[in-house]
Amino acid sequence: MNSVAARNIANAEPPADRLALLARGLDGLGAAQLYWVAAWAAAQAGQLQRHGAAAPVPAAQAGERLTILYGSQTGNARRIATALASRSEALGLPVRLLRADAYPQRELAQERHLLVVVSTQGDGEPPDDTRGLFEFITGKRAPKLPALQFAVLGLGDSSYPQFCTIGRQLDERLAALGASRLHPFGEADLEFELVAEPWSELVVERARDLLRQVAAPGRVTPLHVVAPAGAHSREQPFSAVVLANQRIVSRDSTRDIRHLELSLEGSGLRYQPGDALGVWPRNPPALVAQWLDLLQLDGAGEVSWKHRRQPLRQWLERDCELTRLHRGFIAALAAAGGHAELAGLLQPENAARLAAVLADHQPIDLLRRHPATWQPEALLAALRPLAPRLYSIASSPAAVGEEVHLTVAVVEYEADGHAHWGAASSLLAASGEDARLEVFVEPNERFRLPADDARDIIMIGPGTGVAPFRAFLQERRERAGSGRNWLFFGNRHFASDFLYQVEWQQALKDGSLHRLDLAFSRDGALSESPHGDARGVARNSRQTKTYVQDRLRQRGADLYAWLDGGAHLYVCGDAKHMARDVHAALIDVAVAHGGHSTDSAEAWLGELLQQGRYARDVY
Repeated sequence: MNSVAARNIANAEPPADRLALLARGLDGLGAAQLYWVAAWAAAQAGQLQRHGAAAPVPAAQAGERLTILYGSQTGNARRIATALASRSEALGLPVRLLRADAYPQRELAQERHLLVVVSTQGDGEPPDDTRGLFEFITGKRAPKLPALQFAVLGLGDSSYPQFCTIGRQLDERLAALGASRLHPFGEADLEFELVAEPWSELVVERARDLLRQVAAPGRVTPLHVVAPAGAHSREQPFSAVVLANQRIVSRDSTRDIRHLELSLEGSGLRYQPGDALGVWPRNPPALVAQWLDLLQLDGAGEVSWKHRRQPLRQWLERDCELTRLHRGFIAALAAAGGHAELAGLLQPENAARLAAVLADHQPIDLLRRHPATWQPEALLAALRPLAPRLYSIASSPAAVGEEVHLTVAVVEYEADGHAHWGAASSLLAASGEDARLEVFVEPNERFRLPADDARDIIMIGPGTGVAPFRAFLQERRERAGSGRNWLFFGNRHFASDFLYQVEWQQALKDGSLHRLDLAFSRDGALSESPHGDARGVARNSRQTKTYVQDRLRQRGADLYAWLDGGAHLYVCGDAKHMARDVHAALIDVAVAHGGHSTDSAEAWLGELLQQGRYARDVY
């Protein structure tokens, strides 16, 4: 190596912010993917040397490309954005595809052609990977954008009152900053393909017209990995054999929670700890019978719908969403039965009442209270297509090979004198050994173990939210890294609901789990040994309910010291209550033990999110 080359390499270390961005992008990639990235980077370096382009690419070149950003919690926005990029590349357009948290915000002022695909979570919140960009665009530091042409596609679930609100707010804010819409805002429900496909086609055609003068086939280098044709996916699921189905709570537990093990042998499916498994459900036959009896419809009667013909019973069991209520069904029922009260529920002033109905009722509950006469075709038109359910994976392939494990809470309850069921959980509970389930892997790029095995990790997972942390611990044990592992777990009762108790106790003994803090809310105060192995439960006279967020505050000094020392923090479970309560507890910890104000504690947590050191898998 000559002296000039050596000096160039010695001085080549990128700025710290770029290194952090690079580390986040590479975190969790496998060996083959890292080699691909290395090869691509080497090719790019060669091009720069051949063309003498050591200087940064001029900002003006931003006008010659199409930038596509996505913000995704469950993977749908990522899939649509990737398809958008592929469609654009096929037309010869220069494309840059980025997850929202990987986008350099300072480049927004120079951007000229921008597409955004973003989902809305829960009650109107952005996905975790979009929080930083959303706050930047909607905040005071956002630049004026008179030269930008953009389009936004919002994804959501009309079962929630704040349907697609994040996408709508981004669309309105970009326009307020002076940008011009190259296509109107798109609003997609769970059957997102119905909106996303025509929206994408029109947007890409418009982008091609705008970039026609500068687009040149052969200039495009795809920056994302495309799955090989024929690979199993959401649209082409793998038929997995059930190897084991075991109840992991005691007989007297008020809940039925299952541990399932499925075979992926021969599927070609690969996953990492932190990913989810998609399961295509079927509605329970007993629920379908309830619908047919209530509506006095013939389940054996053949019905033609969307270019297919099959018995109505089969439509309801395999194709229609029967357990999740949404706005469209309420509107259809109100019209079918002439129910003014139901129609009024959809008015803006009744948002709180609507939210309560959507959260606490299944469609059949409203059918019982608001009778209507239905023709089979009209009923199918009012129902949404059955959608897959995602379950956090509870295993590491490094430990279990070509298997995948799940932790499933079975939904089955009585309300208003009638039995109610969940679609996927009922199917999973009833699947004995050798049964087959239609599955696919849903990557979760934001929920990955740190690449550095010397990093400490803190895991907060009450109930079935502990599932991915079983996978994390298996992976960390196989890697034999030096980082410490701390788990916070909570449930109702120590004696009946301590999920994977034997595994956690064994992990404490063998040193793969360093700390375990427990919170059993219905048992009162918990007494722990000095080693954190929770050998006993002491009930106090007031039966105080203790949750994981209470444990976080009690362990606040150590918790903050771990985080201040570089630990990664993970939260999995209920988004509506638990995740918010945990976030509030973390703010309290930062105030009490880090010298923060409430505002600076919030900013500190936001920085951890941006760094990828605070990750949430909430639902």
